[in-house]
Amino acid sequence: MMDTHDRVQSRRALLKTGGLFAGALMIPGAVSAGMRDRARGNPESLVPHDFFQTPHAPAPRPVMAAPARPTAISAPGVNPRLLQRAMAALERHGDRIAQRDRIAVADFSAGSSEPRFHLINLESGRTVSKLVAHGSGSDPTHTGYLQHFSNTDGSNASCEGAFLAADYYVGKHGKSQRLIGLDRTNDNALSRAIVVHAAWYANPEMIRQRGMLGRSQGCFAVGESELTEVFERLGPGRMIYAAKV
Repeated sequence: MMDTHDRVQSRRALLKTGGLFAGALMIPGAVSAGMRDRARGNPESLVPHDFFQTPHAPAPRPVMAAPARPTAISAPGVNPRLLQRAMAALERHGDRIAQRDRIAVADFSAGSSEPRFHLINLESGRTVSKLVAHGSGSDPTHTGYLQHFSNTDGSNASCEGAFLAADYYVGKHGKSQRLIGLDRTNDNALSRAIVVHAAWYANPEMIRQRGMLGRSQGCFAVGESELTEVFERLGPGRMIYAAKV
């Protein structure tokens, strides 16, 4: 026969065992509920609450290979040395040039009476050449030939190097295209508002009347009837290369 002390101890043991057993019965139910939540699209039920609050490094993006460019290309009417420099610039700035199927090359060794703005298809080699004006600061006595480049604000001169053709807008010269200078020799192009636009003084009639085009304030000014085709062949994301060799 149990005394009072033994009965108390036995009762406590029974309660403890029953509690553990009840807890064990509850665990599968909790897991089951969690799995049901996950099946319903709630993944948080089986992970710590603060897991989704912790910043995690984003998954690495797949590396996209740049489009292959021909090692050598022939562009009729384009100075081979200038084209070689343009292609080197395209490779040098390749990570900033989104479209690499076509480029424009401005050959400022030639006079303004010659079609010296070459729009080149790098896949076929087909080239369309247009008249283009240079800046008055590059030809102060208006000889029709570019004498020097400048990257200085207020110089009204053309600048040399590689440009990224950016967005279109309508400004004081009508439809225009912004340019971003990619080299030290033209990195003020955007702040100087060096753009592609049309101008009356870049029309072919100027050559018949004066033997040369008029001068811009450093912009690539083309004939008024030529702008649409220039925009179509150039387009945003491509490169213009300007130099004198």
